[in-house]
Amino acid sequence: MSTAKVRLCQIAGMKQLDKLDTRFGAGRATLRTEDQRLLTGKGQFADDFNLPDQAWLAVLRSPHAHAKIIDVEAGAARALPGIFDVITGAELLGAGVGPLPTLPLFTREDGSPMAYPPRYVIAHDVVRFPGEIVAAVIAETRSDALEALEAIDVEYEPLPSVSSAGDAIKPGALQLWPAATGNVAATAKYGDGAKVEAAFAKAAKVVALDIHNQRLVPSALEPRASIAEYDPASERLTLHIGIQNPTATKTILADVILKTRPEKVRVLVSDIGGGFGMKAGLYPEDAIIAYAARKHRRPVKWRSDRSDEFLGGTHGRDLTTRAELALDATGRALALRLRSLANFGGTLSASGAVLSLALSPFVASGVYDIPLIDYRIDGVLTNTAPTGAYRGAGRPEAIYLIERLMDQGARALGLDPRDIRRRNMVPSSRFPFTNPMGQVYDSGEFARLMDLAAEAADWNGFAARRTVSEKRGLLRGRGLSTYIEWTGGRVHNETVTVTVHGNGRVLLHSATQAMGQGLATSYAQMIAAALEIPLESIDVLQGDTDLVAGFGSLGSRSMFVGGSAVAIGSNKTIDEGRHLAAEALEAAAADIEFAKARFTVAGTDKSIGLFELAGRQTGGKFAVTSETLVDGPSWPNGCHVCEVEIDPETGALTIDRYTTVDDVGTAINPMIVLGQIHGGIAQGIGQALIERTHYDPDSGQLLTGSFMDYGLPRADELPSFAVRLEPGIPCKTNPIGAKGAGESGTVGAPPAVINALLDALAAKGVHDFAMPASPERVWRALRDARKA
Repeated sequence: MSTAKVRLCQIAGMKQLDKLDTRFGAGRATLRTEDQRLLTGKGQFADDFNLPDQAWLAVLRSPHAHAKIIDVEAGAARALPGIFDVITGAELLGAGVGPLPTLPLFTREDGSPMAYPPRYVIAHDVVRFPGEIVAAVIAETRSDALEALEAIDVEYEPLPSVSSAGDAIKPGALQLWPAATGNVAATAKYGDGAKVEAAFAKAAKVVALDIHNQRLVPSALEPRASIAEYDPASERLTLHIGIQNPTATKTILADVILKTRPEKVRVLVSDIGGGFGMKAGLYPEDAIIAYAARKHRRPVKWRSDRSDEFLGGTHGRDLTTRAELALDATGRALALRLRSLANFGGTLSASGAVLSLALSPFVASGVYDIPLIDYRIDGVLTNTAPTGAYRGAGRPEAIYLIERLMDQGARALGLDPRDIRRRNMVPSSRFPFTNPMGQVYDSGEFARLMDLAAEAADWNGFAARRTVSEKRGLLRGRGLSTYIEWTGGRVHNETVTVTVHGNGRVLLHSATQAMGQGLATSYAQMIAAALEIPLESIDVLQGDTDLVAGFGSLGSRSMFVGGSAVAIGSNKTIDEGRHLAAEALEAAAADIEFAKARFTVAGTDKSIGLFELAGRQTGGKFAVTSETLVDGPSWPNGCHVCEVEIDPETGALTIDRYTTVDDVGTAINPMIVLGQIHGGIAQGIGQALIERTHYDPDSGQLLTGSFMDYGLPRADELPSFAVRLEPGIPCKTNPIGAKGAGESGTVGAPPAVINALLDALAAKGVHDFAMPASPERVWRALRDARKA
């Protein structure tokens, strides 16, 4: 039994520690309780909120990628009907509104602090990317506000710009921030360069790739929106917003924007139509409406258009890497060497540096026992939108590197792609295993999952399917990827409150945040199983900082951290009820048994129901607040197998078969987990085949600024995914054995698809390919190979 289980069960006051394994309702494919409300249009998203006398915000964005702001003339805009304020960066600066914070956890190569320009809510001196906010209009109606933007005259002095990290570090490149010499804001180094160099010198084979994990635009179904209201009597501001971490949002509003005490700010979150990391932090627009609501003593609302999301939202990925793997003659990996440039953008998002400088390195060696690593990542400033968390957040980039290298090594040595992986995989006998980054994998059966995936994908039948495809004039390829993912958000504690009411209902308060994952169902399922009550009698409340405080839902932590807290809180509720029942039944607490929502004196017929007991307490209820700390991160892992067909005449690629076997530890609700994996695969396929954010290298303008130019995967372009969850490999760092599952699909999918593509094109002389594999790019690769 893990340390976490022993400690947490002791906290729960349980006599039999193993009860925790059987009391949280794992493995039941319960229908989502949220769906009836959402599918019948009763959801409450941020844009659904409207308040009496509310005003509207519209923001003016810079048309330049890089420019000095000489003057902002807003007199004409202020004179228009319905306009009662135009807010500039100079005003906010004078009011003491600070820049939005980032995590300055790293240094530059010389040991000096990270160097980066402040991320002002409204730019007042220099704009650093196209779309940065330069003024804001507050008006009676949204249309009035949008119209007034045209009347604001901003005088710019255009400056040269640079959009790629590679160009930004070239000798003589424009210096974007004085302290960031060479435009490098921070550098992280891991491993032992000398030992790796020695290993490469004695290697039988070295394989190398230049890889770009291209920039992506997160595209949640629900665009961002928020509304702020201010109560002059209490001097309190309430922000209604769709955000993944309400507590941190409250803190930033209080400390940075409003300069007030935290209790003077309340953040309320209802439904969120997808978060994916891009809703993981406070944006400038949210800060402006908070400032304006307090200034004008009336509610202010903002709603984004899609163009706002493309220009002003955080982007994902954008990591360029030279990746090298040293192998011995048998295919065993000797050392891994990586040199990466992470494009931070013009300013840094809250988590921008952490993703590429820490989270990506955590899983750089994948599921393999690679003894030595030499990894350097330079975080680079450019004139592009800030990069931030996007589903997978650093891990897809790393797994893409190592899985592409493994396939490259297999081709170089004439090995089956499974064989080279099997020779390098960490065996289950080695757990707990410390990877070369110092990260400890607690459990896993990597080789067995690969075998199960190969069997489920009919690996041995591929040759026959390829022959059939060839007869139809199509190229067929098969790709494999194995993955491991770090989850947890580096915050491993969570607090919940379980309240039992005498009216027959149980209320759970949790600071994790629902955004489509089905948390209300899963949590209610766990409580229902523990208390042996109907699922329908449980209410789950999240997203109110007056009632709950915590880290929120980031890094796939909701179930293995938040769910562990629910499990412990449920058992502590039973334990508290046992003591209250002992008083009511005039017996010793040790003699009270609990089953089927009743407390009974052992060996007698004296009993009292859970809800009757609650009704006898002060206020007709009793509550238990429980804080849970798990031992560390979880490490979901698995194997993806993809088969594609390519029309060589057009370059069109079709995914014909897609199979995965995933280890998520204990799956509380397998149906929900499968849905999350399906969604992650679709997003990973989007990166592999379609999605790419592109800035013009000359003007710095965003050329993919709408869905007319930026593609997303569609259901009719994808096959039915064959996804299997492999039970029996519980996580050992938390008492319920769960591993994060929400991001895994995006981690395993891109290398599986591109490896399949390269397998199909190899016979035509194409041996490398950069994402995305659009039909035109595939066609051009085949054409160029024919000319070579």
